[in-house]
Amino acid sequence: MTAAPTIQPSAGFREAFARHGGGAAAGCYQCATCSSVCELAPAGAPFPRRQVLWAQWGLVERLAADPGPWLCHQCNDCSLRCPRDVAPGDLMAAVRAAVVERLAAPALLGSLVGNARRTWPLLVLLPLVFWLVLLAATTGLAVPQVHAGMAALEGRFYYQEVVPHLLIYIVYTAAALWSVAAIWTSGRRFWRLLGAGTARRGSFLANLVPVLLEIASHRRFARCGRGAPKRRWGHLLVMWGFIGAALTSAILVVYLYGFGRYPLPLDHWVKWLGNLSAVALVVGGTLLYANRLIPGDRLAGATSAGDRFFLFTVLGVIATGVVTELLRFIAVPPAAAVLAYLLHLALVLTLFLTFPYSKFAHLVYRTLAMVHERMAALAQA
Repeated sequence: MTAAPTIQPSAGFREAFARHGGGAAAGCYQCATCSSVCELAPAGAPFPRRQVLWAQWGLVERLAADPGPWLCHQCNDCSLRCPRDVAPGDLMAAVRAAVVERLAAPALLGSLVGNARRTWPLLVLLPLVFWLVLLAATTGLAVPQVHAGMAALEGRFYYQEVVPHLLIYIVYTAAALWSVAAIWTSGRRFWRLLGAGTARRGSFLANLVPVLLEIASHRRFARCGRGAPKRRWGHLLVMWGFIGAALTSAILVVYLYGFGRYPLPLDHWVKWLGNLSAVALVVGGTLLYANRLIPGDRLAGATSAGDRFFLFTVLGVIATGVVTELLRFIAVPPAAAVLAYLLHLALVLTLFLTFPYSKFAHLVYRTLAMVHERMAALAQA
């Protein structure tokens, strides 16, 4: 006699799901219109109907082990056609956020970021206080001196007189290592859950390469219906903007220690790379934000507190970075530039520390889900 399956609902997960924007799930009557119209759902495992059902029941273990929420790119074609107006695309976003919080390591930080509606002042102010205390103890919060002999394209002063490069390397290397360790732990949990009930075949690395190429072009977004233009270009520009900014930082380190050249003039190609990356971030972030300003636009989707926190933090990093650079060339008191610089450093640190629990983490989870999808397909072939 076949044993009856065991169902273990989680009231805590249902609460987290509702907090992340899943409250409308109670109105779903499982008509499957959403799964029928989705262009991205695989025929053998269509979404989002069953994921909404599992979320209604609080079946967190099934949702945490399911690639479906991550293969969903929230085109919101399903939300446009839902006869109950429960916005299945938004419900899938709430599932993703709740799963990230569930798998977070350590759980406390995952909970802090997951409750960004209430905890955002703490997430922003603590890194700022950290920098103020660190600089007060090391450099005495010195104000940089204006150097009259500097060329016009070199600025008026050096920020390293306020924040030595060594401090920046120590702080952000430690933060980066922390983030990598945390997302590695969470990602490893997710990968094991994905493979617990599904056979996979092939090399992880061999399947990772085509997945990364697909992500680099956001090609899967193009398969969306009417929702594609609303989401694809904003996400693509923000992603490549961050990649360009990271490359710029790495190249600047090479110029500083390999060639002894720093700061670079404003017309240097590395500066152009950094500035173009900033433009991509500004345009992409603005597109993402503008898409959410239209009331009742189902294709844009709802904006959760976590979405707003991440988006405003990204825009804050961009704005303070641009202002910090401009203030080196404008005749304002250096102390004003220092304040902008410290706020920029604090927001960057916030991004680093919240990486494993924010929208950044989606890139890791989605990549793993897409690799799993390819390897599971090979096992079934």
